[in-house]
Amino acid sequence: MTDESRRSRLGQALRDVDRRESLLRTARFVRRLAPGDSEMGDPLSTAGRLPSHRLAKALADTPEPSVLRELGLTAVQVWQAFTESRRATETAGITILFTDLVGFSTWALEAGDDDALRLLREVGRVSEPEITRRGGRVVKRLGDGLMAVFADAGAGVEAAVEACARVAELEISGHRPSLRAGLHSGTPRKLGRDYLGVDVNVAARVAGAAAGGQVLISAPVRDAVDPERFTMRRKRWFRAKGTPRDLEIFAVEPV
Repeated sequence: MTDESRRSRLGQALRDVDRRESLLRTARFVRRLAPGDSEMGDPLSTAGRLPSHRLAKALADTPEPSVLRELGLTAVQVWQAFTESRRATETAGITILFTDLVGFSTWALEAGDDDALRLLREVGRVSEPEITRRGGRVVKRLGDGLMAVFADAGAGVEAAVEACARVAELEISGHRPSLRAGLHSGTPRKLGRDYLGVDVNVAARVAGAAAGGQVLISAPVRDAVDPERFTMRRKRWFRAKGTPRDLEIFAVEPV
């Protein structure tokens, strides 16, 4: 038997072992028991730019069931679990900001794509620097709005107030856009470059309750903001699906 034949037979034997159903069940069982995200490999867990995210995506994209694939994802899962445990403070006390343009969809239907795209570019040009220069990070853009996170609640409020003011100065084909914003502080779960969880939903609901040009904040944000820099008036009768019944909301204006 030639060396090439031996290598071919060895390769086939390894492939057979890699696809053996009993070993696949064992590997999947081990994944469920291992620390970390046992769903490692789905689009949410591979959305980041870190090497571990790329590796998990490459393994997850393997078209056929594979013991090595399961073991590889388990290794990434465990490694990320220990890495994230050392960086747990990254999501402790995170302040989440949501913004969007009031009435944008209705206006865009009449204005057309060219003006709508021009407006979105101008809004991004004047609002996003207010976020980044205060230490915030834009997590994702959401059509006519965005989601951002801040380690410092006061910086997040300042960014939101200034972003709304800057957008109010714009004019596109006779239209003056109106940006609204909402902020909430909590401990969201980080997956890839995104954040998920109840606190993210609360922040989105707070933003959705704001009027054009208005910045609303939850009580946890208020408690972390310097009262000498902003006036904060409680917004009564706030009710939104998916938020705690006792959640207090405040409208913020600079002093």
